[in-house]
Amino acid sequence: MEHWIYTLNILGHSVSVNMDTIITMWLTMLLLILLALVTTRKVSIIPSKLQLMSEGIIKYFTNITESSMGKTEAQRHLPLILTLFMFILTANLVGQLPWHLIHLHTGELASPNNDINMTAAMAIVVSLYYIYYGVKKKGFHFFFHGFGVDGIIITLVDTLELFVRPFSLALRLFANIFAGEVLVFTMVGIVAYIAPLPFMLFELFVALIQALVFTLLSTTYISMAINEEKSE
Repeated sequence: MEHWIYTLNILGHSVSVNMDTIITMWLTMLLLILLALVTTRKVSIIPSKLQLMSEGIIKYFTNITESSMGKTEAQRHLPLILTLFMFILTANLVGQLPWHLIHLHTGELASPNNDINMTAAMAIVVSLYYIYYGVKKKGFHFFFHGFGVDGIIITLVDTLELFVRPFSLALRLFANIFAGEVLVFTMVGIVAYIAPLPFMLFELFVALIQALVFTLLSTTYISMAINEEKSE
């Protein structure tokens, strides 16, 4: 799938941006803002279905973060974790809208997560986030584990993981969303009615699973960064 590339001239340098990704990314954020406003407009002791679903999502991730990093740390990092999940899930679902009905001169509209730049940006943010809190919590020992053979090996492995983790997060999400949209688009091109429906329903499941995978892995990395190592 091609992107709608727009080139800007900034201080004499050409900068290219994928306009289709920017449009659907802002649409995703707008939908989340509207969802938040509607959900919190009439909060009641007897919750509506939307409020019940929202509280269920919050409770699910609260239990996971508290079990992995404790209640105090969970309250600190829960906003980022919930934001990641809701943004990725909504962005994945946005890709299921019939964007092919809108014809652009170049490229086409799709989920912002079918752009490797989008998923890489989120992965880098997560990496910088847990590195910052890891250094804040453990100081220099976050990177260095001692001068012994074991300490040097662990240091080298951890250093390698600092580069591998964001790459794997970004590539996994991008590849699954991109492949799914290509599959649905191909099926629609072959048989416009009925046949694509099972694939479209399956992609709704994939949208949820990939949002969960990215968020839970991010939670694990944050937990590993801030938790103190237990001595034998």
